[in-house]
This record gives sequence, structure tokens and C-alpha cells, in this order.
Amino acid sequence: MKKIGLLSDTHSYLDDRILHHLRGCDEIWHAGDFGTAEVAETLVALAPLRGVYGNIDGQDVRRTQPLVQNFAIEGLRVLITHIGGYPGHYSPAGRTLVQQERPGLFISGHSHILKVMPDPKLGLLHLNPGAAGRHGFHKVRTLLRFEVAAGKVQQLQVIELGPK
Repeated sequence: MKKIGLLSDTHSYLDDRILHHLRGCDEIWHAGDFGTAEVAETLVALAPLRGVYGNIDGQDVRRTQPLVQNFAIEGLRVLITHIGGYPGHYSPAGRTLVQQERPGLFISGHSHILKVMPDPKLGLLHLNPGAAGRHGFHKVRTLLRFEVAAGKVQQLQVIELGPK
């Protein structure tokens, strides 16, 4: 079993609330738009980091974070990209990735809208943690925490970090 902290769209912003909720995680996953490499450096000091770069990320982030993460953990195939869409509304690139890789868990960011949605047609769970940063149209900053065990997401928690 692995405890995962999932966030996205920090846009160069990390505060003590975010860090508090990520402490104790076995891994931290970031679905893009770090904003600065310092955000990644701060997160990796807490736990191993798996991230992807987003559309606002510069070369400092793109040097260390790929466009796509595709891996298995605790028997679950995971695919992460920043702009991927969601079930019924995948981006063209997101749809291609999902169809090629056949993950059990597909994670994207970008929209700043928290989503937890199954896709019964493709047999996956989609997660978008919303936005943890202060930049964007969202009203409440969010992240997700969950466990991965025996090929499944369990104990999923939505963490509201307060108004942006």
C-alpha cells in the first residue's frame, strides 16, 4: 500500500497548508503547472515526486519533469499528463494516450476543476485534483490524498485548502 498526495496547478505557490497535507505521503504526484522548479524541489524534499510539466512551465521545470508519466504502482497502471481532459471530453492527445496505454488511473490537471470520474467505457478512474495555487478562476484551492493497494485507489480524500 502506498499513500499518495496529488496536486496540480500550483502556479509557483506552496503554503504551509499544502505541505501539511502532503506530509506522511509515500509519494507526491503533480499534474503540471508547477510554475517554478522551486516548487518541485520543495515537494521532493517531502517525498519522492512524480510530476509532469504543464503549459505554463518553463525550461527550468521541463528539464526535470516529462510531458507524460506512465508507470505501475501496487498493481495499478497510472498515466499522468497535464492537458488530458476527462471521460467523455478527452483532449485529442489525452484520448490517444488513454487508448494506447490502457491505464487503470488517468490523471490530468489544467482545468482547475476538481474531478473524480469513472470511465466505464475505458475501464479507468479519472482524477483531476483541481488547483492548489492562487492563480486562475477557481474559488477554492484543492488537492487529493488516497492510497493505492492491490491495483485500486482507496481511501480517497478531497482536501480543501481554503479560498485562493
